[in-house]
Amino acid sequence: MAELVVPMAGAGVDRARQPRRRLRNLLGLALLSPSLLFLAIFTYWPTAQVMWQSLHAGSRAAATFGLENYKALAVDAAFRHALWNNFVYAVGTIVPSLVLALAFALTLVRSTRLNAILRSIFFLPVLIPLVAAASLFLFIFLPGVGLLDYYLAKLGVQGANWLGDPDVALYSIIGLTIWKNAGYYMLFFLAGLQAIPPEAYEVALLDGASMWQRLRFVTLPYLRPTLAFVLVIGLLGVVTQVDHIFILTKGGPSDSTNLLLFYVYQQAVERYDPGKAAAATVVMLALLLALTALSLRRVEHNLEGRE
Repeated sequence: MAELVVPMAGAGVDRARQPRRRLRNLLGLALLSPSLLFLAIFTYWPTAQVMWQSLHAGSRAAATFGLENYKALAVDAAFRHALWNNFVYAVGTIVPSLVLALAFALTLVRSTRLNAILRSIFFLPVLIPLVAAASLFLFIFLPGVGLLDYYLAKLGVQGANWLGDPDVALYSIIGLTIWKNAGYYMLFFLAGLQAIPPEAYEVALLDGASMWQRLRFVTLPYLRPTLAFVLVIGLLGVVTQVDHIFILTKGGPSDSTNLLLFYVYQQAVERYDPGKAAAATVVMLALLLALTALSLRRVEHNLEGRE
C-alpha cells in the first residue's frame, strides 16, 4: 500500500516568502547605496590614503616605503610637545566642563519658567560658531585694554598677557573651550537625570540619605552611561577642534598652544611634509579610537550591570 505524502503547509509558505525577502533586502540595499557610496568615498578611502601615505617618506619620485615617518615623529620634540599640550588641554577642558554641566543639570532639572530661561542662557555659547567665539575672546584677552583686564583693574588686580605668555596661553584656550562646551554637555545630563526612576530617590530618602549621599549612591551610578557617552564626545572635540587655535595663537607662543591637529597642519601645509603629517594623523586617530573604545566598553559594562 503506497504511503500518502502530505506536503507541509509551512514549507510552502516559506518558499513563497523567500522572493519577497530577497526583494526587500535588495530594496533596502538600493536605498542605502547612495549613503554607502558617499561613506566609502569621503571616509574610508581618505582614511586608507592617509595610512598609505604615512608609510611613504620623501618625494613621490623617490619615496621610500617603511616606518620612517613614524621614526621621525618619535624623535621630534615638537610632536611630543604637541602631544603633551593635547593631554593637558583634554584634562583641563573635559573635567571642568563635565563638572559644570552636571552642576547646571542638577540645578535646572525641574521644568519651571525660570529654569527654562537659565537653560537657554547656558546653552547660548553652543550656538556661537567656534571661530566667532574665538574672535570674541580675542577682544576679551587683549592685554591692558581687553574686557578681562578692564574688570580686573577695577578690583586692583593686574591682568596677565593671556595669549602672549607661554605659561598662561594654553589655560586661556582652555577657559574658552569650557565656556563653549559646558552648556552642550548639560543637555545630556538633563536627559540622564530625567531617566532616573523617582523610586530610587524615595528609597534613599526613607533610608535617611543626605543630599550628598543621594548624589553619590543614586544619581552618579545612574548617570554612568551618560558620563561615558559625554566623555567620548569630549575626546572627539579636543582632537578635532582647532579653529580657535588659528584665530587666537596659531600654536604660539613658543608652541605652548600647539595641539596635535595644528601640528598636522604645520607639517602638511607649512613644511610640505605630507608623509609626516599622515603619520601624526594615524597616531592621533589610534589614540582617539583606543580611548573611545574604552569609554564605550564602560558604557556596555554599566548597561549589562543594570540588567
